[in-house]
Amino acid sequence: MPDKRTLILKNTSILIADSGSTKTDWILTDVQGSRTMLASAGMNPFYQSTGDIVKILETEVLPRLTGEVGEIHFYGAGCADAKSGKPVYDALSECIPAAEIIEVASDMLGAARGLCGHKPGLACILGTGANNALFDGVHITHSIGSLGFFLGDEGSGSYLGKTLVVQYLQQEMPDELYTQFANTYPEVNRLAVLDKTYRQPFPNRYFAGFSRFIASHIEHPFLQELVTQAFTLFVKKYIKKHRDAALYQVHFTGSVAFFYQDILKRVLLEEGLIPGRIVKSPLEGLTDYHTMN
Repeated sequence: MPDKRTLILKNTSILIADSGSTKTDWILTDVQGSRTMLASAGMNPFYQSTGDIVKILETEVLPRLTGEVGEIHFYGAGCADAKSGKPVYDALSECIPAAEIIEVASDMLGAARGLCGHKPGLACILGTGANNALFDGVHITHSIGSLGFFLGDEGSGSYLGKTLVVQYLQQEMPDELYTQFANTYPEVNRLAVLDKTYRQPFPNRYFAGFSRFIASHIEHPFLQELVTQAFTLFVKKYIKKHRDAALYQVHFTGSVAFFYQDILKRVLLEEGLIPGRIVKSPLEGLTDYHTMN
């Protein structure tokens, strides 16, 4: 007799989420195997309550769902364990009560499953934040934990943006780049930045937004060096601390890794590492992981 999970897969859709602090990417796979991509605001229980997450689900996700969802796999920042992920679990249970399977796990496990599948490898995230893990094909066996925006996240979008803004405020940019930055962000000054950093919510999102300026001017040697140094720091502080790191492919997901992948690959090779997959989102890999099991 088929087990419960098999029956659910046959008759209902699977909803998978990859959530960061800035945005959440969703993919809905129906009983015919069709895949529908959705997007919503980020959901991080470290910053948001169950009520906050329910509002996002009700306004940005539920109206776009079709059919009955029987299985949900939510991978998110701030969902390191059952306790920390409980606000997300409770919100999903409230908004999609028909789901018989709800899994809330870390974005790092989602990245590892989506990038490595069932093979061993090093899985890394470089988006608004940063993370890393050694994956044995089934479980995360080792991770050098990031200390978050204020104390870590080296190589991430928030780190790049913060570094850029500090260089601007301390007048360490080349003159032509300084002028371009000032014209693009006339509202940026010392007091405004301090307010955004210490008084307003989501300072990581605020600083990550400046990475768009870097992307728009990435041919400038100053910004090439900024990104190179940030990636080199990430490699040395996290990847190379894993035992036998040079024996594994190093995979990445996240917008920062994806858009600056040429620099990232160069840094990996220079550090004696093996570049693996670099994708903007692990969702396609996660869909294969869950639907083929």
